[in-house]
Amino acid sequence: MTTLKAEKRDLSKKAKALRRQGMVIGVVYGREMKDNIPIQISAVDATRFMKDHSKGSQTMLEVDGQSIDVLLKDTDFDPTTHQYLSVDFQALVADEKVTSTAPIILVNEDKTTGFLTHNLSELSYKALPSALIEKVEIDIEKIPVGTNLLVKDLEVAANKDIEILTPMDTSVVHIAEHQKHAAAAETEEAAEGESAVEA
Repeated sequence: MTTLKAEKRDLSKKAKALRRQGMVIGVVYGREMKDNIPIQISAVDATRFMKDHSKGSQTMLEVDGQSIDVLLKDTDFDPTTHQYLSVDFQALVADEKVTSTAPIILVNEDKTTGFLTHNLSELSYKALPSALIEKVEIDIEKIPVGTNLLVKDLEVAANKDIEILTPMDTSVVHIAEHQKHAAAAETEEAAEGESAVEA
């Protein structure tokens, strides 16, 4: 498990001042914590951490020498400056289930001969800290053309340690035959054209 170093935030300084000093602000909260812990993390460390992690990632947060098992719950990213403004963590409790999300990653997309549509980007679920997952990976090469892969078809859906919160009948990936996709697109364009003429 990755360890991310942080320190308790200097509340006498405003967020903008800390950001100018190269820090990202954040907070650690949890059911068994007496008080939330305001934190600050080096922007360099935060950016490096986020390259390999995303919302729903589990990590060990070291705050002034205290190690806390946490879940990354939320981030605030400024697309203009390409900098993280804040990060929020939830302290985990070993025997308490936590609600989280896992990104759905497609591999071997170029191996399919059909038209691929990725309908669901992340999976919502609930589990104990020991059963948390970093991602859901789908090998497109193994999925036949014509398949509409649903949440209930995923391997993780059969994991008894994980409670899936996303509706089981949600489409994750659909692989259509190119001819059928082209025909559907032409039908849609024709319908749009008729609507425009009527208007």
